[in-house]
Amino acid sequence: MIVIDPSSHVPPFEQLRAGLLDAVSSGELAAGERLPTVRRLAEDLGVAPGTVARAYRELEAAGIIETRGRNGTFVSFHGDPAHQQAQRAAAAFAEQVRALRLDTDEALALVAAALRAGGTAPA
Repeated sequence: MIVIDPSSHVPPFEQLRAGLLDAVSSGELAAGERLPTVRRLAEDLGVAPGTVARAYRELEAAGIIETRGRNGTFVSFHGDPAHQQAQRAAAAFAEQVRALRLDTDEALALVAAALRAGGTAPA
């Protein structure tokens, strides 16, 4: 959860940019995840929409997020091609797990078991 400290000497857009970057780096925000709209995030954080727009622009210029027109703004798939493909597979798996209403710990256990099995799927 990003919190903007109005008494900080760091400008609000920079606090937001750094907070989003930290969330992406830590995995709190996963590749392919949709971000709130500029207006929605501005309202949630109590800042001006221009503050959010500037942070989004800077993160997009750095390749951390991408805007897909009217579809919204998303965390970018980044890294080498193998890493990008793995991120896409993980995002698809996470979407399927949510659709199946599986518990996160159970889903992670399934992935760990599949990786330990060396790619052989259970019958």
